[in-house]
Amino acid sequence: MSSPAAFDPPHRTPPHPRAGARGFTLVELLIFIVVIAAAIAGVLKVFTEATTRSADPAVRRQALAIAESLLEEVQLMPFTFCDSEDANVETATSAAGCAGTADALGPEAGETRFATPPFDHVNDYHGYAMAGGIVDITNTPVAGLAGYSASVAVAPAVLNTITAASGDALRITVTVTGPGNTSLVLEGYRSRHAPNSSM
Repeated sequence: MSSPAAFDPPHRTPPHPRAGARGFTLVELLIFIVVIAAAIAGVLKVFTEATTRSADPAVRRQALAIAESLLEEVQLMPFTFCDSEDANVETATSAAGCAGTADALGPEAGETRFATPPFDHVNDYHGYAMAGGIVDITNTPVAGLAGYSASVAVAPAVLNTITAASGDALRITVTVTGPGNTSLVLEGYRSRHAPNSSM
């Protein structure tokens, strides 16, 4: 019988350093690269399209300045029952009180924005357009704005308690287009708050 001190336990080999670790196979690595490449390509495509389609901020600001200026010009015009040249413009209490015909959408015969007789009513601007450049109130082209166009539409509108049928409120829509397919629409309203003021 051997002594306890002489007992020799079975010899165990130490585990291999990579025994529990598992790496990527070549196939898994290639699939990972393909998936990441497809994702990056999709994101880059979105950025490229967004950059291509986005308007230049300076062009958009210029279009807004043109639209605001033209809208303000229209809103400052008289909005009376009769045309400014009508004998009863300062006394008419309805369109029926005009000596001639009541003011209607669009300019009267011969009126333009800058000639004599000039536009003298909000309605006169309906259908007005500047194509191939912006001109000021004297019909002088504004430097640097040859690539812009603008148009105005005027239509009866509902405004709070005012109905469209009454004709006492108008919606003014100014559309400006510019370089790089820039397009901007600005709307404003004009009520007949001073029906006998031709100024």
